[in-house]
Amino acid sequence: MITFAPGPSKVYDSLPKYFQEAFEKGILSANHRSAVFMSLYQETETLMKEKLHVPEGYKLLFTSSATENWEIITQSLVQSASYHIFSGSFGKKWYDYAQYIEPLTIAHKIEAEDTVDVESLSIGDEIDVIAITQNETSNATQVSNQIIAAIANKYPEKMIAVDTTSSMGGIKLDFGIADVWYASVQKCFGLPAGLGILLLSPKAISKVKEKGEKGRYNSLSFMLENAENYQTHYTPNVLGIYLLYRVLQDIPEIQHIDNKIRTRMRTLEDTIAHTSKLRMLIQNPDARSSTVLAISGREEFITEIKKEAEKNGMQLGSGYGPLKPTSFRIANFPAVNEEEFEKLIRFLKKY
Repeated sequence: MITFAPGPSKVYDSLPKYFQEAFEKGILSANHRSAVFMSLYQETETLMKEKLHVPEGYKLLFTSSATENWEIITQSLVQSASYHIFSGSFGKKWYDYAQYIEPLTIAHKIEAEDTVDVESLSIGDEIDVIAITQNETSNATQVSNQIIAAIANKYPEKMIAVDTTSSMGGIKLDFGIADVWYASVQKCFGLPAGLGILLLSPKAISKVKEKGEKGRYNSLSFMLENAENYQTHYTPNVLGIYLLYRVLQDIPEIQHIDNKIRTRMRTLEDTIAHTSKLRMLIQNPDARSSTVLAISGREEFITEIKKEAEKNGMQLGSGYGPLKPTSFRIANFPAVNEEEFEKLIRFLKKY
């Protein structure tokens, strides 16, 4: 069964080889204070910068999940309050979680078909972190690099934190325009769930030191202190880090992946445009995600097409929340190979 679910998603076909290598090299028993682990950490960070074009000076940290990063960012970086820009359920959850910790947190919800109107944004001095959900998995929307850059240029004194859970590793992100970026590996990195990624700019690292929050197990102060020696403050998912290292070794640079993802997206859009019973959920191409594609139709037909797909060896991702009965989602992630994607397109063309 080929899964097109948007997370956890299809893993890379080369994973069995990576697992065997990890076992043979003793990675599964590696101590996180050992030279073996420190070397693995350093090489993974170097590859992340090379393959994804992360600027020098940014620090890679490992967490348990993207969700854990919601807590880490608010407790260790936000000094006054954060301002959350989002259009869907996961952006709302980030806001809700931040508000539990800092009640002055502000929400700025936009409609799924809209893009952020940067000119009309009015963010007060009481806000020191602007939180942007770049790719919203629930409704298949995204915020472009250009809009994030415009927000950063309008508010240069504020920190910019960006959720790229369903896009990091799949599209080219301009990491230099923001201070905090995070993701999980079970989407565009084509790996099993259980490892979060957190990238901090030099500005963010300075802010952590300025706030000096050290009261929790996952305080950024402790994490950065250990990361200076390429260690972690807790026993990490060493296997997950090794698998990420091997994926980064084998994938091409991000501009080539980005080109493949966008080409596939155009093919899927064209296919859906020629069907009689389906349409893209997000009609505004400027708001539409490149990596999570949502397709809508009548409830009975969506149920039917999902069943037919399973009979043909394919699992279509369900719509999320209230969109579940009338839509399905396609993970346009790099681990999906060309043969699998072409099989999906042939299937959809029948409608």
